[in-house]
Amino acid sequence: MFEYFISYLNGKVSLTEEELLFIKSHSIVRKFKRHQFLLNEGDICRHKCFVIQGLFRSYRTTDEGVEHVLAFAPENWWTLDMESYYNELPTKMNIEALEDSYVLLWTKEHFSILIDKIPAWRQFRDYLWFRNSYANAERVYSHISFSAAQKYDDFLKRYPDIFNRVPLHMVASYLGITRETLSRVKNNKHR
Repeated sequence: MFEYFISYLNGKVSLTEEELLFIKSHSIVRKFKRHQFLLNEGDICRHKCFVIQGLFRSYRTTDEGVEHVLAFAPENWWTLDMESYYNELPTKMNIEALEDSYVLLWTKEHFSILIDKIPAWRQFRDYLWFRNSYANAERVYSHISFSAAQKYDDFLKRYPDIFNRVPLHMVASYLGITRETLSRVKNNKHR
């Protein structure tokens, strides 16, 4: 499983064979069954998670029981609740496997050891922070600026492999539109 992570790292960071073995020795491979939770609301996020195979969704639930999908994490994506992870606070979100999945996990302690021992890993962490910040800014912009049709087009462009892997109501929730609106937009596009 770790070889998939090595493939992901290629082109993003230059690491020696020794450094890769050190990273591997500080990671945990774990399998999640479909509908199994990586993180439950109220727990403290204890791991950074890299998806090797499968698909996860992060979501929050309102007091009325309405789920709002915050993110999808397919293969080669990272998922965690950063606030809970860094501040050791109970999370307000859930992270659920939507498919049988394999992940690599790092505890905060182990990830910090990697940063201290491998300078390139620190640069890689900074790259991830930048990419995540940019993606979040783009998501906020599209959410407040785009029409339903533009949101749909943007989603298909950014995440072409996810649309057919998740129920329509989850995509609609992620886009901040109703399932009916998404169905209408989808049907209009395919006429």
